[in-house]
Amino acid sequence: MKKFIVALLLVANMGFAFAAEKDYVPSNEAKLQYNQGVDYYKIGQYDQAMAAFRQAISLDPNYIDAYYNLGSILEYLRQDEAALAVFKQIMVRKPDDYESVYKAANLSYKLGFTDKVKTYLSLIPPESSVYASAQALASNLNTDMQTIKSEKAKEVNPPKIEQTNGMYNDIPSPTGITTDNNGNIFVACFSDNMIYKISPDGKKIIFIKTPKLNGPIAMVSDESGNIYVSNYNANNVLKITPSGDITTLVSNVQKPYGLHIKGNLLFVSSQGTNSVLRYKL
Repeated sequence: MKKFIVALLLVANMGFAFAAEKDYVPSNEAKLQYNQGVDYYKIGQYDQAMAAFRQAISLDPNYIDAYYNLGSILEYLRQDEAALAVFKQIMVRKPDDYESVYKAANLSYKLGFTDKVKTYLSLIPPESSVYASAQALASNLNTDMQTIKSEKAKEVNPPKIEQTNGMYNDIPSPTGITTDNNGNIFVACFSDNMIYKISPDGKKIIFIKTPKLNGPIAMVSDESGNIYVSNYNANNVLKITPSGDITTLVSNVQKPYGLHIKGNLLFVSSQGTNSVLRYKL
């Protein structure tokens, strides 16, 4: 039995609780850090608790319970912006975690992000256990959930990304960037070991999330749409096809960093050996 159940009893009077993700099984190392975080919380050592939950997330980036507990402590400590960032990470990984969606809406309200509040509230369905709370929050904006959902439903065509100055937001630890011939943008996220795909209309999805990615840095594309990734912590270079198939193209590259393609040649800078590798594609 997970120790967050014990923690729930201890924090019930503080206005927040630790969430449970029933179907997900984290790694043993991550669970050890998670349990230590709960133990630290029980004795009021919040900094140590947050450090343990962050370590659990580092070991297992899909550990929803660890994110939720971290965000709940940050919210309790009134570190609202940091808490919001954590709950947004949950939404990326589990969009139907409506408790976290509501948390994001409520924190956005505290921070004065009115448009974001409505966006988050519009995602919560009537059958959700937090719908009544969402309705109460909507009333603070002098509206209701039905009106918010109706307004958001009319936004069927997201605005095109301007071809001049602009910004893509909410991308954790972005590193390498590349594009394909269809106008899609791919962004590597070093700490989360994932690659986002951003379509020309600005829609962002997770393109690749796999244990094979371990500290992605640079990315480059060839004319066929294949993407090459310098996998810094794994000491290799990966090849990803347009359909998402992944293979290790180059092994035993010490701390690969920069990538460049010229014709049928791939160049890889190796920080670990102070050299540049040339590889024929």
